[in-house]
Amino acid sequence: MDKQTLIKQLLPSQPWDCTEDAVTAFACSNIALVKYWGKRQKELNLPVTSSLSISLQDRGSQTSLRCQLGSDDLYVVNGYTLDVSSAFARRVKAFLDLFRPSHEHGFYLETDNSVPLAAGLASSASGYAALVLALNELFQWQLDKKSLSIIARMGSGSASRSLWHGFVEWHRGNDEYGLDSYAAPLSHVWPELRLGLLLLNTGVKAIPSRQAMSITQVTSPFYSSWPTLVEKDLTTLKQALDEKDFNLMASTAEANALAMHACMHAARPPINYWLPETLATMQQVWQLRDQGMHVYFTQDAGPNLKLLFLHSDEPILRQYFPEMQVVVPFAKV
Repeated sequence: MDKQTLIKQLLPSQPWDCTEDAVTAFACSNIALVKYWGKRQKELNLPVTSSLSISLQDRGSQTSLRCQLGSDDLYVVNGYTLDVSSAFARRVKAFLDLFRPSHEHGFYLETDNSVPLAAGLASSASGYAALVLALNELFQWQLDKKSLSIIARMGSGSASRSLWHGFVEWHRGNDEYGLDSYAAPLSHVWPELRLGLLLLNTGVKAIPSRQAMSITQVTSPFYSSWPTLVEKDLTTLKQALDEKDFNLMASTAEANALAMHACMHAARPPINYWLPETLATMQQVWQLRDQGMHVYFTQDAGPNLKLLFLHSDEPILRQYFPEMQVVVPFAKV
């Protein structure tokens, strides 16, 4: 089954009526505490493992979308028109091709992101999630979030988790066509939890996540142990959430991130997102823990780190990391 066939199963029968005005939707970025790294089926973005994330609250993508006759005007991001031949622009256009009422219909899309693009801060996750929410409103599909999560997953796997705030689990599923591979929010609320964004380099990363994921999965000798490790880490992290055990939760997230990067480092050719500043900051976090502070980090496919800590430790951590941007995941929106 391809994307078009699966989408036809999820959406109401055509014709769909576009609203005349533009619609706007927001989706938050999310940071995986137990990572998604590897696909069992590429066409439908079906993951090898489940994953678990925390949202970045009010940081993400706000997308405006409208129908128009003729060609697309899609590539406006943060006020800059993107090159239509860029990989990002081609991906967005191919995704929107799945939803055109007819060949005569085009789209106008404008996205503002409050996180850097392609820097390991889940800009594609929030971008595709916001786009799917906008499509749902534009065409008045009235789909539930489970269906929207499946559709968002086909744009970017991590986008399946960006439809909710708080802790979210993306279920691996077992269905051949991915009808049971969707995200859902967890009930845990942790008002004291903080994330500290350390933007060490906001440039576009040299190797896109999709490419890095594929190379790692195919060539890394460590990858065969990854699914078993993720299953164990998911169990441990959920236990930590049940018990509200910060050190267990955060240490599991840090170890999971380091294991993912170890798989990449062992790939052929090796994939390294670490910069000297990345390693220096890791070492600083480890030194602070040796001094008794409860602070951990996680890292995605990029050089930037996200610190995990509790509200009570924020004042002293700001002294060590004055450039840190603090996110309160469970603040009221």
